[in-house]
Amino acid sequence: MSESEKESLIKNIDLTLDEIRPHLKVDGGDIEVVDITADMTVQVKWVGNCINCTMSAMTMRAGVEQTIKAKYPEIQNVVAVNGVNAG
Repeated sequence: MSESEKESLIKNIDLTLDEIRPHLKVDGGDIEVVDITADMTVQVKWVGNCINCTMSAMTMRAGVEQTIKAKYPEIQNVVAVNGVNAG
């Protein structure tokens, strides 16, 4: 994937996350797309109250990952680079 394709995909995934952002913002949190690796793993960063939330792992699987993979089936994984369940 070229750098411009990667930047475009990051921007589009970020727009896709607008679907779940209202649920995160209610609790004082948010999420940002950091990068997409060569193996098609999206790296995200929790923001605000989401950083220390014990529910972030469930939110990642049931909300973030599911939303991204539904629109972008080429994405293999979604991981947080910070927060309680980072890694």
